[in-house]
Amino acid sequence: MERIRQSREIDMLHGSLGDKIIRFALPVAATGILQQLFNAADIAVIGRFVGKEAMAAVGSNNSLIGLMVTMFSGIAMGANVVIARSTGQGTREGIQKAVHTSILIAFVGGLIMTLIGELLARPILHWMGVPQEIFGEALRYIRIYFSGLPVIFLYNFESAIFRSQGDTRTPLICLTISGVLNVVMNVFFVVILHMTVDGVALATVLANIISSGLLLVMLLRSHSAIRVQWSGFSFQPRVISSILRIGAPAGLQGMVFSLSNLCIQSAINSLGADVIAASAAAFNVEIFAYFVINSFGQACTTFVGQNRGAGNLERCRQATRISMVQDLVFTAVISGVILLSGHALLRIFNTDPEVVRIGYIRILILISAELVNVVIEILSGAMRGHGQSLIPAIVSLVGICGVRILWVYTVFPFSRTFTTIMAAYPLSWAITALVLAVSYFMVMRKMTPENI
Repeated sequence: MERIRQSREIDMLHGSLGDKIIRFALPVAATGILQQLFNAADIAVIGRFVGKEAMAAVGSNNSLIGLMVTMFSGIAMGANVVIARSTGQGTREGIQKAVHTSILIAFVGGLIMTLIGELLARPILHWMGVPQEIFGEALRYIRIYFSGLPVIFLYNFESAIFRSQGDTRTPLICLTISGVLNVVMNVFFVVILHMTVDGVALATVLANIISSGLLLVMLLRSHSAIRVQWSGFSFQPRVISSILRIGAPAGLQGMVFSLSNLCIQSAINSLGADVIAASAAAFNVEIFAYFVINSFGQACTTFVGQNRGAGNLERCRQATRISMVQDLVFTAVISGVILLSGHALLRIFNTDPEVVRIGYIRILILISAELVNVVIEILSGAMRGHGQSLIPAIVSLVGICGVRILWVYTVFPFSRTFTTIMAAYPLSWAITALVLAVSYFMVMRKMTPENI
């Protein structure tokens, strides 16, 4: 088993880049898509067997869940870069310290966020304007979900550890196993035991226990540099500082997206259950394109991180260019598929004609602008690989969060339609991509082989 896993690792420091970036990115995209498919199973089972009100209750939490998860996913990206750099430098001790510290950050951080989430769940849902008719079920769902944050965060960090070595297939395999069980548990809890939102939330938590547990067992049994030993766990201040210096801005950038989406969700919630259900269904369709975009961004971060550690600046630049081109091509393909099959995909979640009609509005507006999002992900990923995480975080704070919040509070009150809300997405992407491109070229102009 160990020999098979090591054969999945990619040599990022030598040889061709194009085929290796694809080999890295596609399993990451598949992991994200599968993860979302299993999350979509929650919505689909609820929508089919319980009703659109319960479906809206689950969907109303999407932005809040995204806020919590993306923050730690960004910090996990910091762990990825630190381990990748140590790999490029050939320092086994550095890899070991980063691996063990990363797992501790994930689990302890998850426990802290669980406590905060349980305490603040009710006031946050009130602030988001969740309608009273679905408030009770929305609160029940989110509280069960919050209880699973330690294992959810653990899976993200463990995946980052494997990806730092170029192994993107092992996390995919573990997720596939747990995801299939998630769907089975969804049906069992909802259809057989007649549970509602609590059933799908419980299934999600149990599935994450399985996926994170499988990865932990593999790390414990590994004979490579990323092997985990119980005696190796300790908080290393320097490693924590390095992970947070890169990961905290990346987490902030992810939180910026989620905070702005949280603000937009509150505006969506004000338009009623049909719009909430339609937006939740559309989100579970259009997000597939984002996972493709993000997978090449993660590939760019890891390839740049390892090659920067090895001192090869030109190869860093090549990895960024190739990632950009490949991301644009793959995103164009999946965007076309989603646009053509959008109505059929929406009917999987709910057959109500009004829900399908409103949902396709979101798909049409967002998917048509996804190529702009490619620029944001690749350039952000490249800068994180170079250790420059703060710049994309600040640009996103202003360009994404600022524009969307300003839009919701200045434009939406004068045109209270779903189309008006959705227009905030492409506008914020365009502004952010432009500023980020200028920032990237300014950073790279100052970078030479001597000062890396």
